[in-house]
Amino acid sequence: MSAAEQYQAFKQLGLKLDMSRGKPAPEQLDLSNALVDALDTYKAADGTDARNYGGTIGLPEARALFAELLDVPAAQVVVDSSSSLSLMHDVIVYSLLNGVPGHAPWVQSPVTFLCPVPGYDRHFAICETRGIKMINVPLTEDGLDMDLVEKLVAEDASIKGMWIVPKYSNPGGVVYSERVVERLAAMKTAAPDFRLMWDDAYRFHHLGERKLAVADILAACAKAGNPDRAIVFASSSKVSWAGSGVAALAASPANIAWWTKHAGIRSIGPDKINQLRHVRYLKDLPTLEALMEQHRQLLKPKFDAVLAQFQAHLGEVPGVSWTRPEGGYFIDLVTPDGAAKRTVALAKEAGITLTPAGAAFPYGVDPKDRHIRIAPSFPSLEEINQAAQGIALSLRLALAA
Repeated sequence: MSAAEQYQAFKQLGLKLDMSRGKPAPEQLDLSNALVDALDTYKAADGTDARNYGGTIGLPEARALFAELLDVPAAQVVVDSSSSLSLMHDVIVYSLLNGVPGHAPWVQSPVTFLCPVPGYDRHFAICETRGIKMINVPLTEDGLDMDLVEKLVAEDASIKGMWIVPKYSNPGGVVYSERVVERLAAMKTAAPDFRLMWDDAYRFHHLGERKLAVADILAACAKAGNPDRAIVFASSSKVSWAGSGVAALAASPANIAWWTKHAGIRSIGPDKINQLRHVRYLKDLPTLEALMEQHRQLLKPKFDAVLAQFQAHLGEVPGVSWTRPEGGYFIDLVTPDGAAKRTVALAKEAGITLTPAGAAFPYGVDPKDRHIRIAPSFPSLEEINQAAQGIALSLRLALAA
């Protein structure tokens, strides 16, 4: 059968699958249903009534839990909100309006961010919405083209920050090497108030049995004499319940004091009941790791299914490749130049909704129209097998046109 005939036959299945976001499947959410009954008291360890106002930086036991998870002192941790993305947004806004410690508000002059690509569309949306110019920086197997990064930040004082997903990056699954982390921490920047927005979203989200680690960016920055450079973000969003988790940031003492000052204007306090529930349920690092192993058992077969279908249908197609991540939530399917948008459109016609082509780049523009983010987590294993086949047939038809 021709590519067109195979595609038309697939369309007759009448699928309706949404793979546009990396959402946990219902079976994954069910793993944490004990959260409903995890709360046996409203009182925190220090006597705080979690039902009331206060606690801008989080309950002591919640800060202690994230300190253990992130391997930093509890005094350098804030627990707030249900989403780390909201914390990232607020850090950007506070920096624009108030400046970071010891420096003028960013909004007083042009602001530029470096954006590793392919990357996370919601990072880019924050910058675009807030008027921050973005510059693409290509990812490499061990992290970044650091020669380019060091050149850019040394020459341009408008470059105030950089987005980083250091482990199992979205969507390529890249893991930053120790040497890249060291260079990011120590590099000379024309902007003295330069910040690394360190989104450690997939720290515990392993797919293989090997649990990869990334060097401690806060320690590396302190050692290099730039203790305030990095702000680390994390959450339980893909650990417990995606929409009802807890989020944290970790940073230098100066940055924590800065955050506390401005967050105290924004809010009278976070949802401390949810913090208590998570502390009682997750308990400690070993408990969390055991939970994440259950997630891995549910996720890995789905990723394996996508990889198997791609190999079967695209393995011999010139110019097509895909990542084989060891963790995280995504696969990056790379097409020949100019084929990604057409593939996504054909997949849509066949009942498979994907993230828009170009979403993994600032302004939604993939210069070569090559990258498609594949999110295998939400559909069932049977649906994933079908969807991966449909995506592959869509790409074959796009290339045959």
